[in-house]
Amino acid sequence: MDTNKLSDSRLLELYSAGDKNAIGVLIDRHRRRVTDYIAMMVKDRDEADDIFQETIIKVVRSVDEGRYVDTGRFLSWVLRVAHNQVIDHFRRTKNDLKLNESAAGFDILSNVRIATDSVEDKMVTEQIYADLRKMIGRLPEEQRDVVMLRYFDEMSFKDIADELGIGINTALGRMRYALINLRKIIKENQMILTC
Repeated sequence: MDTNKLSDSRLLELYSAGDKNAIGVLIDRHRRRVTDYIAMMVKDRDEADDIFQETIIKVVRSVDEGRYVDTGRFLSWVLRVAHNQVIDHFRRTKNDLKLNESAAGFDILSNVRIATDSVEDKMVTEQIYADLRKMIGRLPEEQRDVVMLRYFDEMSFKDIADELGIGINTALGRMRYALINLRKIIKENQMILTC
């Protein structure tokens, strides 16, 4: 049987049934597309190769653990995993974008961040906001309302209390419980939120 002519779905079935070569065919089939996608974002072929390897490890582990449900869109899913790996890479290396006095070659008061936001910074920030919106959406409605008014509408607790028709201490209490719940969600999902 020529495995190169089989669909991604069929190769996944074969792999799940014990044909370890099937996953190799899948990886080879999509290697260039995934690596090019990663390289386009990180602008470094060696880093792209490293991230590709991390992506494949995560993909194979997810398939082995039964966390991937085949919908006929294997490549799209792999590209999403790769995208998340790139974001994780940028989070880990974000501090490399800082200059210190000796590296800058002139006297400055403290470390300065490079002024322009890079594509990587924007991607990380967008992902963090998306993660935050999901977490806030998991809060009970009364806590979610206080968080949204405080952080997105920038209202004072007095204004929040007036808006919701509650006492100021109730608004403060709901915010306290919302923050406790958000910390639990972050811990449970092993999330890292840094800007």
